[in-house]
Amino acid sequence: MQLMTIQRILGILLSLFSITMLPPVLVSWWFNDGAATAFLTAFVILVSTGLLLWLPARKHHKELKIRDGFIVVVMFWIALGFSGALPFYLTESPEMSITDAVFESMSGLTTTGATVLVGLDTLPEAVLFYRQFLQWLGGMGIVVLAVAILPLLGVGGMQLYRAETPGPMKDAKLTPRITETAKALWYIYLSLTIACTIAYYWAGMSWFDAIGHSFSTVAIGGFSTHDASMGFFNSATIEMIAVAFMLVSAMNFSLHFLAWRHRSLMHYLRDSELKVFLSIMFVISLVTASYLFFTGTFDDGWTAAHHGIFQAVSIGTTAGFTTTDYYLWPGFLPILLLMSSYIGGCAFSTGGGIKVIRVMLLFKQGYREVLRLIHPNAVFAIKVNGKALPPKVVGAVWGFFALYVFCFSIMHLLLMATGLDVVTSFSAVTACLNNLGPGLGDVGANFGQINAPSKWILCVAMLLGRLEIFTLLVVLTPAFWRR
Repeated sequence: MQLMTIQRILGILLSLFSITMLPPVLVSWWFNDGAATAFLTAFVILVSTGLLLWLPARKHHKELKIRDGFIVVVMFWIALGFSGALPFYLTESPEMSITDAVFESMSGLTTTGATVLVGLDTLPEAVLFYRQFLQWLGGMGIVVLAVAILPLLGVGGMQLYRAETPGPMKDAKLTPRITETAKALWYIYLSLTIACTIAYYWAGMSWFDAIGHSFSTVAIGGFSTHDASMGFFNSATIEMIAVAFMLVSAMNFSLHFLAWRHRSLMHYLRDSELKVFLSIMFVISLVTASYLFFTGTFDDGWTAAHHGIFQAVSIGTTAGFTTTDYYLWPGFLPILLLMSSYIGGCAFSTGGGIKVIRVMLLFKQGYREVLRLIHPNAVFAIKVNGKALPPKVVGAVWGFFALYVFCFSIMHLLLMATGLDVVTSFSAVTACLNNLGPGLGDVGANFGQINAPSKWILCVAMLLGRLEIFTLLVVLTPAFWRR
């Protein structure tokens, strides 16, 4: 294991991350909100720490092994969670404990959207911008961004890319060079962000709100600059714009790349995962809107429709925006919406959850076992987009699902051991492991009232969800450390 090379890379990445403290400084000066000092102090601390790590190891230029890539990704995300917490801890408004600061930072970077803050409308603009900016950076993964830059610094990026990229098929590349792949993804990501900003501004948001909400919309994050989230604007037009961009961002980004490169929409029409994803969103939206209307939750059909569609897509894609207190809706709706977050977005998207492709493969595998009972001697291939998948892919999906259930169960029990009730602990783990955000019970509105040990457990849940279980757990296995 190349420890000095890993140290060198971490130093570079931490120094690069320190730059994210500068845009909030400009925002603070523009609005004169008095928060600039905290961000400047955090910048100095982070860049100094990064240089201290880099200087002793600056001459080590060995190629990374795949195990080194996992170490870098895990260590960097953990370091990132603590580093991103510095401004929250240093600011006078809001006053936050270390636990709350790390929770807010980890929630932002993992695009979970769970918050411990209240009174957002009165916070300094720099703090509000920083929360949104964290989600935007985390949306496609800072490590994926880094692989476009690290080769310029003499560090190969393929090992980092494989460890960070979500989805069951990690070796697929859109371009022959990994650097070009990362750049292509970020061009698409940036274009979507700009388009979303303009659409929000056109619909009535201020430029500040439009930029901030476009960050969290395209990142499928869910942070807002207002306590009432999207409900603050009371605009069906804004909600439908959000729905459109949440759906687009929850799609496989390789489809966006292929559509852009070939100037054709045929790749969307042929993709089975996308068809299943849109079908799920349609059914859940229809059920939600219909139930809201027939139970009289809203006065008219249109109001029930746009609230139902927005909330179904927001929770289903794991964005986590709200227009109303959905956890108080009647009947089974809160549980239905929460359960939809387990499916989440498509592979290779900014969405969380298990991912649609994995759910598809689990269903296909289950159906194949039923067919085998009927026809014991028959051979049934599991296909996606008309192509048979190798057994190792299907096996990996089952392995992921088993670890997912195991981690969920352990953390659920740990939260209950800290004193949380069943509904609160269940929904809190669901919301954090799926990178969703809002839950039920005591975490319906925010996570500020739960105890500190629960928040640390949920930070681990967010990290597990963001790195999709395997990346974090693999470094904890004894086999990983054997030579």
